[in-house]
Amino acid sequence: MKIKWLGHASVLISSANGLRIIADPYQTGYHAPPGGTLSYKEIDEVADIILVSHEHPDHSNIDVVRGKPEVVRCSTMKQNGSVTVKGIEFKCLPCYHDNVEGKLLGENNMALFEVDGMKICHTGDIGHSLSDEQVAQLGRIDVLLLSVGLLVPVGEPRFATTASGKSQLPWKEYIIDADVANQIYYQLHPELTIPIHYGNEKCSFHLVNVDEFLKGKPDVVRMESSEIEITPDTIKTPGQIISLQPAN
Repeated sequence: MKIKWLGHASVLISSANGLRIIADPYQTGYHAPPGGTLSYKEIDEVADIILVSHEHPDHSNIDVVRGKPEVVRCSTMKQNGSVTVKGIEFKCLPCYHDNVEGKLLGENNMALFEVDGMKICHTGDIGHSLSDEQVAQLGRIDVLLLSVGLLVPVGEPRFATTASGKSQLPWKEYIIDADVANQIYYQLHPELTIPIHYGNEKCSFHLVNVDEFLKGKPDVVRMESSEIEITPDTIKTPGQIISLQPAN
């Protein structure tokens, strides 16, 4: 299996037999409040399957992916729990984009699927640590694609009422750190973690950079490439973290 970090939360997973899965394709140039833009180049990849953790534009730009991929939308799977596409079973665990049950930023999903005998978890844009029940539902994780940069509004939503109706006002205060990512990493004890979704020169969202998550971790490998081939032998020690460069 090969894993290629395209940028933001978008990852290309290629199986040994050539099946290609793209998770959370982003929208180039997307601008998110309270400020910041995605400056990654447009995705130029062919896929057989697109996985969408939630419907925000920086995670659900399916039109940019070439080929004739089937789309797995976690937001439509909550009643059924799982779906099998091209021989891959996808399970989605409902969670939230914030730490107040979705009241601020809505819902999210963690996606779980297996490629080449290795269990992969993509965290989408989760904004809270996991309950014991959620940890048990996820079970063993061989490869954790972990969003480490979070932007969570503080307080309650504020609204303005005008002649045209009611609209939400911009947030004044945010939590910007890697605390949730750290909690999830230690809760799940993955064999291998690949950080995604963090601030850098191509993502000026108000997110922490990857160093905030990596600091203090004992087994970190910083790669100069955007892609790595993973086999059970790749994982030298449980808890290893491999930091990739964005392809775009």
